[in-house]
Amino acid sequence: MSSWIVTNLWLIPALPFAASLVILSLSNVRRKSAAALAVIGQLLALAFSILAFLPTLQTHGFRVVQNFNWFTFGEQTLRLGFILDPLAAAMLMMIALVGLCIFVFSVGYMAEDRNFVRFFAYLSFFSGAMLGLVIANSLVLLFIFWELVGLASYLLIGFWIERPSAAAAAKKAFVTTRIGDMGFFLGMLWLYNRSGTLLFYDGGNGCLESAGLAMLGASPAVAGFIALLIFCGAAGKSGQFPLHVWLPDAMEGPTPVSALIHAATMVAAGVFLVARVYPLFSLGAINGVTPSLTVVVWIGVTTALMAALIAVAQADIKRILAYSTVSQLGLMMVSLGVGGVAAGIMHLLAHGFFKALLFLGSGSVIHGCHGEHDIRKMGGLRRPMPVTFVTYAIGMMALSGVPFFFSGGWTKEEILHATAHWPRSHATYYLMLAGVVLTALYMTRQIIYVFFGNSRSASERVHESPRVMTTPLIVLAICAIFFSVLLTPAWPWLHTYLTGESAQFELVRLIQPMFFVSLVLVGAGIGFGIWMYRNAGAPERNRPAEIDPLEYAQPALFRFLANKMWIDELYNRTVVAFSWMAAHLSDWMDRYFWDGLVRGFGAIGQLFAIFTTSVDERGINAGVDETTAGARSLGRVMSTAHSGQIQTYLGVVAIGMLALLLLYAWLA
Repeated sequence: MSSWIVTNLWLIPALPFAASLVILSLSNVRRKSAAALAVIGQLLALAFSILAFLPTLQTHGFRVVQNFNWFTFGEQTLRLGFILDPLAAAMLMMIALVGLCIFVFSVGYMAEDRNFVRFFAYLSFFSGAMLGLVIANSLVLLFIFWELVGLASYLLIGFWIERPSAAAAAKKAFVTTRIGDMGFFLGMLWLYNRSGTLLFYDGGNGCLESAGLAMLGASPAVAGFIALLIFCGAAGKSGQFPLHVWLPDAMEGPTPVSALIHAATMVAAGVFLVARVYPLFSLGAINGVTPSLTVVVWIGVTTALMAALIAVAQADIKRILAYSTVSQLGLMMVSLGVGGVAAGIMHLLAHGFFKALLFLGSGSVIHGCHGEHDIRKMGGLRRPMPVTFVTYAIGMMALSGVPFFFSGGWTKEEILHATAHWPRSHATYYLMLAGVVLTALYMTRQIIYVFFGNSRSASERVHESPRVMTTPLIVLAICAIFFSVLLTPAWPWLHTYLTGESAQFELVRLIQPMFFVSLVLVGAGIGFGIWMYRNAGAPERNRPAEIDPLEYAQPALFRFLANKMWIDELYNRTVVAFSWMAAHLSDWMDRYFWDGLVRGFGAIGQLFAIFTTSVDERGINAGVDETTAGARSLGRVMSTAHSGQIQTYLGVVAIGMLALLLLYAWLA
């Protein structure tokens, strides 16, 4: 059975796609059927993903590809293919499992929505696109699924299309990611021009294998530019600065959509893409450093630190998690850029579980608080919502990087270890340390506001979510804890699985300086958060209850962070304003210049037509008419000479001969 699925990988994305098509054909009253089809399709995708995962355990460095011809143009054939290797298998498992939990949670969360059926059709479509993306062995096929993921995100972010904010957020996400995708597309074209193929692996002739890399190696600068163009697409999908602005606004979609986008699917695509084409980024590296990887590192550092700072001052429970996602994606990009590919992918997988847990937990809180999003209006929810509280606390500690028991602690430690050994600069390491402290701080702030302190306005009549919503929370919380077993340095199974090495159990590896550094940093962030927000939501001295302690202490800084560093306003004043100016200029040029030019040429044409008409009618036609009239008159005159009498004809001949004789005599 395992070998069968290896040769039929297309079935894994095909199942959710098929479920989506069938659900779209159902009427709005077939709610149970729609939910059942979506969940069954995702469950089968998970089962097939497990079957595909098993063969990768048999040998180190397992890789199987199936390539096929798509179409032929001239003498060239464009080939596509599917790939199964540890990277693809691990991603399949995470996406399918997290997606299944989100699907089940959505049954309860969206129970009262009038577009329940359409929602599950979009969810299944989203899942199928992402599953197809990770098994693509061709940059063309990956790009096709990449754009399908973008379409699905547009449909789901703007699902509540009757809300102007949701419609605007969907358009913003679609346009912003298209900007990055344009660079991605140009990079693909350039890569095909240089290497002659877009297959990743093709018996040694793929663009990531020796033959393709050798063609690119002759021009390292060209390879670097191609890598950066591809990175533009990754930056757009994974919300990297300066294309991060769409990601927080994606919170306008239903909470399960936020969980799916921010944990398992869309944002993971950018990090996955860089990891998949990493040989292209590292081509010609000196001590693991290339110009393209350096750009990746500094973009990741900027994104991670900027988003963590903004999260400290947000009040919307989902926006805090959204900026947390942006920050964590920046951390993953830093890991890839410094050469810690396995560490970055491990954090991506762990992040998929605990961030899905946090987003679904926030959905449970919003559901229990009757639609309220503002954490300043919550408080004391740990008693009426015990399951949500415990699972959310587990997700918070995993995200904060609490070591030993939580998966996020081990992956962050490995990323910090890789960053510390980057030869280009040590500044990135210290900035990442600051990011770890900030992550623990804003998550502590959030959990204190929501679950501790006195009850506030949104906490009245609060209730625990139904079992269909709490069960996925429990499953994801268990994954966030037990996934750490595969990440511990004492038995680094997942690391060796991804790198193709052998895992060995060495307990002494737990005692490392970086472990204690992480412990101190996380402890400092949590401790500072508890000290600052211990009385959050309650009046204190001269501070009103509704004022954030940081806002009271540093109002200017807090306003700067709460307004997202005014980056959106900066874009509105520059990029958007320029676009409006260009649009108005184009409109003016079209209405007055080009339209006037066209009208002018039209008038000239009309004048020429009038002139030619006049010449034709009054000159040529009149001349022809007069000539024909004269010829007709002459013909009448000549016709009278033809009387038919012989004597008349002889007389005319005699007169003619006489005239000729006289002429001859005169000339002589």
